[in-house]
Amino acid sequence: MTGPMVPATANKQPAELRDMVAADIDFITALDLQLFGVDSWPREMFVGELAQPETRRYIIAELPSGVERQQNQIAGYAGLMCVPPIGDIQTIGVLPEFEGRGIARAMLDELIAEAGRRGADDIMLEVSSANPRAQRLYKRYGFEHIHTRRKYYRDGSDGLIMRLPLAGDAPTTTMKDPS
Repeated sequence: MTGPMVPATANKQPAELRDMVAADIDFITALDLQLFGVDSWPREMFVGELAQPETRRYIIAELPSGVERQQNQIAGYAGLMCVPPIGDIQTIGVLPEFEGRGIARAMLDELIAEAGRRGADDIMLEVSSANPRAQRLYKRYGFEHIHTRRKYYRDGSDGLIMRLPLAGDAPTTTMKDPS
């Protein structure tokens, strides 16, 4: 499912969100390596994910070009796998120089909305125990820690499985605390 590009200025978002396309794969693979090191995905994994639009959606966050830049600058990317009733956030990455600008929140908002459109009742994700900043973000959205995969990551950190219910009396799917 392809969604429209959402201009940053239209919704006061920190970046424009668009669907990832095959031409983005080499750049995103290099970015993933920069952000996640030994736990980064190989190029073939991104190719395989994009080849499954019926169950996957990957997005790019771009900063609009300005006087000093001729092209939009990719600031982050994120992906969702959705096989109802479960949506699974596969990855979220933001370049360090763009952290703290709301880019991860904008991408998370879009993926949560996409999971809902695709019929998910719950959204799952996994985050490293060594990434407290991401854990705080997910908790503000109402994600709850439901399981720990001990020493899951190659650096020895645990993988924290988190869940956000979307159905019934679920908490809101937007951030609870803007701080």
